[in-house]
Order: sequence, then C-alpha cells, then structure tokens
Amino acid sequence: MGLFDKKYCSVCGEKIGFLGNRKLEDGNLCKDCARKLSPFFSERRHSTVEEIKEQLSYREANKEKVAAFHPTRTINCREYLILDEDKRQLIVTNHKNWKDENPDVIDFADVTGCDVDVDENRRELYRKNAEGKSVSYEPKRYEYSYDFNMTIAVNNPYFNEIPLRINDDEISYRTSAEYHRAELLSAEIRELLLGIRADTRKAAEAAAAPKKAVVCPYCGATTTPDERGCCEYCGAPVQ
Repeated sequence: MGLFDKKYCSVCGEKIGFLGNRKLEDGNLCKDCARKLSPFFSERRHSTVEEIKEQLSYREANKEKVAAFHPTRTINCREYLILDEDKRQLIVTNHKNWKDENPDVIDFADVTGCDVDVDENRRELYRKNAEGKSVSYEPKRYEYSYDFNMTIAVNNPYFNEIPLRINDDEISYRTSAEYHRAELLSAEIRELLLGIRADTRKAAEAAAAPKKAVVCPYCGATTTPDERGCCEYCGAPVQ
C-alpha cells in the first residue's frame, strides 16, 4: 500500500483523514476513537485491534460510574483529586467539567501505592560580554526550580499508574512558602491514599474472616450472624 492510500479505522470503520491515523499493532485507529481511550493509557502502538475494542467497552461502562460519582472531597493540585468517600472511589482529572471528560473511576481497593518525587530543574545563567554576546559566568551560575510529582499506583487492566502534579506553577526556592506548601500537600495526599489502602485491606480481611457463633441477646439463640450482622433467627442486630 502506498503512503497516501486511503486508510480506515479498524475499530469504527470510518475513513481516516490525512495525518489522522494512530497506528496499532495490527491495524489503524482514527483520532476520534483514540480520544475515547483512557488518558493514562500509553501502550496504544503495542495494542491489537481487539485490545482497543475491549478498552473502549470498558470506557463506555465507565460513563455509568461517572454519572453515579458524587464528590465528597476535592483536593486541588495542578489536577483535581476528587473522592467519593461514600462509594469508596476516586478520580484524577485536569478538567473542571470532569463529567464531560469521562475520567477513569478508581475503586479505593484498586489503589496499591503512592510515591512522591521532587524534580530539580537547572538552568544556566548568562551575562553579556563587551560585544553584547551571551556568555557563561566564571564560575558558571545557575537558577533552580522544583516540581512535586506524585505517582499513584493502581490495579487496572489498561494502566498501572496515575500521575498527579502537586504544584501548579514552578517553585523557585527550596526555602519558599510554595515549596513548603507542596511538601505538606504531598504528605497529606500520600497519607490519605495509603490510609485508604490500609482501611480497604482491613475491611476485605474482616469480610473474608469466618463468622463466629454468638448468643443473641434478644431471642437467646446461638446464631451465626448474617452479612448484616443480624441474628439468623429473629433478625435482631448482634454485632
């Protein structure tokens, strides 16, 4: 096939416009279908047509989760970390109108870790010499800036990391109030997410633990509490 031969999307079948093709391992993808993929997905070129179709089905089902997602807490970083503590779910998005963007809804149980890196950026400073040219100082001088970048590890079939930039604007000094605020916010979010992970594990372990027989204080029967923690005979709460 020639370079300028017509190409069609292997997923939706639509004709792909000039410069609109996104290569797959065994086919082509139009930009409209590519736009529907998760923003945290980075393995498109190494994915098959069937794998992309499966992800688009997952993304379509995710819309129902987004519609049912009700924020109880929002943490403003460069992106938004939004929690639905009632459903034990979270999203990370850089859109205020996030419902229109179909952000991936992550169950608290699928958060597996959280790391923070402080990236130091260095730029050399120059001076003008007698001829008006920019030349290095002797010794060389530099200015520095810092970015706080968090990586949330998750258990998901299509991505395993969610990046979260803590600071919006670059931070110029380690001793600045902005640097200190970014440190505190990073620690707060990390503690929150790791606490969520620990609580979820404890809840799962408690649910999986074998239930012990107890004496119902209402009817006096020896009973094994049901999933609601109630007596299997009279229905009264026993735990």
